[in-house]
Amino acid sequence: RACVFILGNECCERLAYYGIAKNLVTYLKIKLHQGNLEAARNVTTWQGTCYLSPLIGAILADSYWGKYWTIAVFSSIYFIGLAVLTLSASLPALQPPSCLGTVCPEPSLLQNGTFFLGLYMIALGTGGIKPCVSSFGADQFDDSDPTERVKQGSFFNWFYFCINIGAFISGTVIVWIQDNSGWGIGFAIPTIFMALAIASFFSASDMYRFQKPGGSPLTRVCQVVVSAFRKWHVELPHDTALLYEVDGQNSAIEGSRKLEHTTELE
Repeated sequence: RACVFILGNECCERLAYYGIAKNLVTYLKIKLHQGNLEAARNVTTWQGTCYLSPLIGAILADSYWGKYWTIAVFSSIYFIGLAVLTLSASLPALQPPSCLGTVCPEPSLLQNGTFFLGLYMIALGTGGIKPCVSSFGADQFDDSDPTERVKQGSFFNWFYFCINIGAFISGTVIVWIQDNSGWGIGFAIPTIFMALAIASFFSASDMYRFQKPGGSPLTRVCQVVVSAFRKWHVELPHDTALLYEVDGQNSAIEGSRKLEHTTELE
């Protein structure tokens, strides 16, 4: 039942993200008077930051905070960034004067600073959401239960459906509003949807299944590589239960379940 709220969170968050990203070059050119090259460079730098920041969120979630609190903290940062961006697009004091013919005044340090502060708070906020929401959804299912395992596969189908629905609405409705009704309301709508995403996430807090942080997976990946080389010629036992390092249902990694052995990559 909790997965419905996680899917609602993801749909609203993606709508908010693409509601900013899809028309950002146009905003920089029209409102901040940047040229094509400068606007494109700023947008690609920001998008690159959005895709690098999940490294921060993933490490915090796996080693310290857990997925729930990582999503909660970074969602709040995300929302504040959207609110700052909306203020930047709404208040005349935070925008440079309009162009007079071919003369376009440069934005002040305050105007530029406010806009980019909000923009990069969003980039930081995505860093705690991208690596955690899908895996947090997966945590709601028991891999050892055949029925729940099937539902887990269905969850990921719905998860990516929600991503594309959010992107579709942003690329059509939100962009049209920004171009025809103003940038203030065009940025306010993604901010409202991010608030809905946070509300959807927190509303199911009593239903969630939580996994304790088990340490950085990067360390374990390195251990696997070393073990693979050291045990290159070791014969595989017929009983796969002998491959587990401990008895019982739980893994040696605190708070984690054992992964079921498969032949898919054999």
